[in-house]
Amino acid sequence: MRVGVMAAGGVGGYFGARLQQAGHDVVFFARGRHLEALRKDGLTLKSTHGDAKLEVQVFKDPSETAPVDVVMFAVKLWDTEGAAAQLKSIVSPKTLVIPFQNGVESVDRLRQIFPKENVLGGSAYIATRIAAPGVIEHIGQMASIEFGPLLPQQRQAAEAFHAVCKDAGINVKLSDDINRVIWQKFVFLVAVSSATAVARSGLGVVRADPDLRWLFEQCMRESWRVAKARGVDLGEDFVPQRLAFMETLPAEMKASMAHDLENGGRLEAPWLCGAVARMAAEAGFEAPVNRAVYAALKPFING
Repeated sequence: MRVGVMAAGGVGGYFGARLQQAGHDVVFFARGRHLEALRKDGLTLKSTHGDAKLEVQVFKDPSETAPVDVVMFAVKLWDTEGAAAQLKSIVSPKTLVIPFQNGVESVDRLRQIFPKENVLGGSAYIATRIAAPGVIEHIGQMASIEFGPLLPQQRQAAEAFHAVCKDAGINVKLSDDINRVIWQKFVFLVAVSSATAVARSGLGVVRADPDLRWLFEQCMRESWRVAKARGVDLGEDFVPQRLAFMETLPAEMKASMAHDLENGGRLEAPWLCGAVARMAAEAGFEAPVNRAVYAALKPFING
């Protein structure tokens, strides 16, 4: 199976590397200094699950290579439409396009670019960052993906890619209700990204401070309410369960948005805390904590 990774950042770089290690045909897409380093020195992966140093096929323009069977779509949320448009030349009618992004609107956004038959739903659970051009650093133990069909005719191809991921030793799950899975991640991620970005600190600091812990919980409760308003029932015990899960994560762990803020990069806030505030307003209620976090981050959204 031929897999295209758009793009070779923390998420795409990690899981694409694992697929290539298992002998699968993987092509990566990148730009700037990261592209130059990947071409010159290959991809370096630093991980508690095993380091790797790989020579990779990497391109700036997808039209420079042949069509693929699967696209692992993992660009930052602000780049969704632009990156998707670049992929048209390598997406055939049978290609699966699976977003492994943050947020809950990726499927709808990708369906504006590709036929709905191409687009599945997906979610990634991993803490990674580009430590230096060409170097992906994995933080902690968590490293899994979950994806699933949105249409019955996608099932067979989804099962085939699931088998490929298992063959590569990836912790992977094929979901029968991927929309619910995406919302489960979103509600938790909004809290992690908001708290670690506002505090400029890891989860250890957030857990230890009563006010930051309160902010974390309220971000989740507002997001949970938005999910319920949109017909996604996550269960009455979801927030307490996620608070308990937060205790198990590495103290140094930060969301990618916190790393982007520290590095002077663009922020995904409009599609995370900002999206919660927007969707709550559309549903007729307020999400004041998420709105406040969004307001605090707004001056830094464009880097």
